[in-house]
Amino acid sequence: MRPEEGVLTSRGRAAGAVLELLTDELVVVCNGFLSREVFALRDRPENFYMIGSMGQAPAIGLGLALAQPRRKVVVLDGDGNVLMALGTLATVGALAPKNFVHIVFDNEVYGSTGNQPTLSRTVRLEQMAKAAGYRNVERVRELDDAVYAAKTMLKEDGPSFLLVKVSESADDVGRVEIEPAAMTERFRTAAMRGTVL
Repeated sequence: MRPEEGVLTSRGRAAGAVLELLTDELVVVCNGFLSREVFALRDRPENFYMIGSMGQAPAIGLGLALAQPRRKVVVLDGDGNVLMALGTLATVGALAPKNFVHIVFDNEVYGSTGNQPTLSRTVRLEQMAKAAGYRNVERVRELDDAVYAAKTMLKEDGPSFLLVKVSESADDVGRVEIEPAAMTERFRTAAMRGTVL
């Protein structure tokens, strides 16, 4: 965080505010501390936690959005994860699923491995998403602005990209306590609920 930017809210607080807006949306959460925080804040069958596979959350979310066009799909991501697989932004932009919302919590570090700086300190990820073809793109710093933008994007046609600047601090939370196979099965059941085959 640069000194002139002032104090930012924590990722956990920002994620919690976004989670309060959700109803039946399918959610894919990137690996690292964000998955752990979301699990502690609001675990639900509609959440799929990336235990590993850094950078793959938006690709999985894209597949879900294409397979379930009547369900809103929300990807909760981090700046390091987005940088790991930038090509996915182009794929989302090209395929343009209307039900896709990509929310990136940008703390400018790789928090799970020791807070090494990411390139998001100088590379504007929201500008990359806009250039890739995302329909709605916002960058916010204030918690109220994050809530307003997320609420709006959940209602409008996408694909949408919301970048929320957050502090480097991580909440003290435990690991995701669901075995991957069990989590996958409960998520599959939640994703198929109401689907006509």
